[in-house]
Amino acid sequence: RAAVSPLGGGARMHLSRSLRIRIYALVFYLILNGLAMALAQDKDSQKKSELKTKREPKQAEQQLAKLVREELEILPDYTVFDYLAFQIDGRTVELLGQVSRSVLKSDAEGAIKKIEGVEEVTNHVEVLPVSPIDVSIRRNVYRAIYQHPTLAKYALQAVPPIHIIVKDGKVFLEGVLENESDKSIANIQAHSVS
Repeated sequence: RAAVSPLGGGARMHLSRSLRIRIYALVFYLILNGLAMALAQDKDSQKKSELKTKREPKQAEQQLAKLVREELEILPDYTVFDYLAFQIDGRTVELLGQVSRSVLKSDAEGAIKKIEGVEEVTNHVEVLPVSPIDVSIRRNVYRAIYQHPTLAKYALQAVPPIHIIVKDGKVFLEGVLENESDKSIANIQAHSVS
């Protein structure tokens, strides 16, 4: 039997109580069945992942290294004045390097902890001391390196590959360049800053 709403809201159907109960039971059954299937698939994929990790630990570590590298590179506060590195041992990631702001140390650890497959993060990142002299040296070394005609191409990257670490007035360069010639020029430029 169908009734029309007096407000023009469309047709409404009146169902018997026993039919409504059967419909609710069917919906409940379908929901439970769907959840059971989803859990079974999740367990299957988890088992496959564990088996793959046990069979191919080197590949699993390589995949984990790729994910860790990607997460570190997209950290919003990661600049040329910071250097983050890592080592992987099974499902443990050890963070290394130096950062100019303490927030980057904790952000890096937090980002790595969220990666699937990481069970533990050991954070050995050093927070560099705050020093106006070091800040000035960083700026001058940056200009000397990235304004050099041969090295200017590296400045166009989101996080340029030459990382300038300054601690207590001492300059260290970290990163990977295209060739030895560029590496030599970067070192000469860095050491030309007084």
